[in-house]
Amino acid sequence: MDKASSDCPYPGCFFCVMKEGNPSKRRASILKFFGDLPTQDDDGQGLKNRRWLSHDQNIYIPYYAAHIIGSYTMNMEEFAESSVHAGVIPPLVELLRGRLTWVEQRVAVRALGHLATYASTFPAVASHGEILELSIQLGLSSLEIVYSHFYQYVDRRLSYHCDLLTRGMGGVEMESRKAEEWASQLQCWSLQLINCFAFKPEFLPTICKSEFLTKLPGMWGGLVNENSPAGIGLLRTICHQKLGRGPVASCPGIIEALCNCSVVDDWQHMAIDCLLWLLQDPSTCHNVIDKAAPALVDLAEITTLGDHKKLGDSIVDVLQECIQSQGTGRNSFSNRTKEMIEELLNSRKRLKWEKNMPKEDLHIKQAAALVVKLEGNSLFSSGNISGAASKYSEALALCPMRSRKERVVLYSNRAQCYLLLQQPLAAISDATSALCLHNPLNRHAKSLWRRAQAYDMLGFAKESLLDAILFINECSQSNDPDLSLRQNKGDAGDIYGQESDDSEWETASESDIGNDGRDAMENDDDDNEEEVDSEWKNEGDRKDKYDKSSVKDLKNECNVQLVEDEP
Repeated sequence: MDKASSDCPYPGCFFCVMKEGNPSKRRASILKFFGDLPTQDDDGQGLKNRRWLSHDQNIYIPYYAAHIIGSYTMNMEEFAESSVHAGVIPPLVELLRGRLTWVEQRVAVRALGHLATYASTFPAVASHGEILELSIQLGLSSLEIVYSHFYQYVDRRLSYHCDLLTRGMGGVEMESRKAEEWASQLQCWSLQLINCFAFKPEFLPTICKSEFLTKLPGMWGGLVNENSPAGIGLLRTICHQKLGRGPVASCPGIIEALCNCSVVDDWQHMAIDCLLWLLQDPSTCHNVIDKAAPALVDLAEITTLGDHKKLGDSIVDVLQECIQSQGTGRNSFSNRTKEMIEELLNSRKRLKWEKNMPKEDLHIKQAAALVVKLEGNSLFSSGNISGAASKYSEALALCPMRSRKERVVLYSNRAQCYLLLQQPLAAISDATSALCLHNPLNRHAKSLWRRAQAYDMLGFAKESLLDAILFINECSQSNDPDLSLRQNKGDAGDIYGQESDDSEWETASESDIGNDGRDAMENDDDDNEEEVDSEWKNEGDRKDKYDKSSVKDLKNECNVQLVEDEP
């Protein structure tokens, strides 16, 4: 073992032990260190004595003990079983209650979350009924706890966030950075523990309280700890079970929040799952359909999202079932919703119809769409924004459904028109359609910027911020000279606010003509052509219910890292 440094006033302390480079020796030293600690000596000293714990470095002992338990039991069931047999749960519960400080609560909830992950040790955790209630309270109050006890300036949190967004130009303090990170960790580990309980129907009544559910979409714990399901992941676990769908559907504002999260990169597939399960349940469909349908229609162009294959087909199938169930009197929704769904179904019929068209006719349609699109660009340049929007709509009606690159540009251009016409909802819809058609998914820079502006018009600061961050990332990594050059000039606001996408359309179209139109007629993914070919031939084979995924698979997905697609 490395000897303690000469300036260490406590030779043999925990920090000296942790300096050992050999893992085997370090493990033996840690065991000896904690084995030698008194739990209660003749003078009342030890781990049960708060004053002794506050003396010198003793205050670190409960923290590091809980930290080590959490680290060793993560993904190691045998260590979790050994920990439970050793009786670690009662002292961890003591820390969770706030026996010391929120710092120890942070590592205690992490350790209990890992212990609750395994079927063999979950009953021991669940036997302490207060753990779930304490975790819910921590999830709700973690940010306030950390800011009031650590940063100590709750009223300065907004200015801190402004400084953080400018990358420190305003002088971000190290303490406030650490406060935000630790608060997020406290929240995400609380959500991870609650998520383990949410798989058991008997605990759902405790979890599905309105105060807690309505705040779940805003819990961002997963942004710091990527293994956390965050609030949306927990909602997904709840919505997977019939007992949980009723409370979710009846919570004010939660469906709107799910619709907004359904376009956020990290949470997209989880939010879509929630909406589809709610629509498939006859008892909740009528509460959800009018808000969920517009969002899902915009997402119907998605082909593959993570492990979800043919996700757009699943969306169409569920919405079609909603239309059919309305005819039986089971559900009722607005005429506008019905029109949107029927328009989506007609677009799928159009795709089938176009597959039987001669290639020459498709080329004619594509050329006609290009002509109309250029007319729209001309109107846009002359200031006739509404006329340009109409031309882009006309071009979309002409453009072949499988000409995905051209449709991306048309939707994005029309979104810009809607922004200038002060129609943010229409702009969000078109920008989302463009992002779903684009390859890679959700990586069309101009559409990200336009949707960020539209969200800002509506006051959706969180969604606008996330799109703006993705836009900056795309510009910084893009090989497109149009993006990088103008970004360097510092006039991105003018470029992405006022100018149409002539070069993008023309580049796509010229390459299509050079390849005899083959590129335009193909989807972006290599295997998508086969998917489209089989889409209508095997329609009966596509009717597998969306909710057949097992609880085990769902549980595994909640622990998968949520990472952005590579640009």
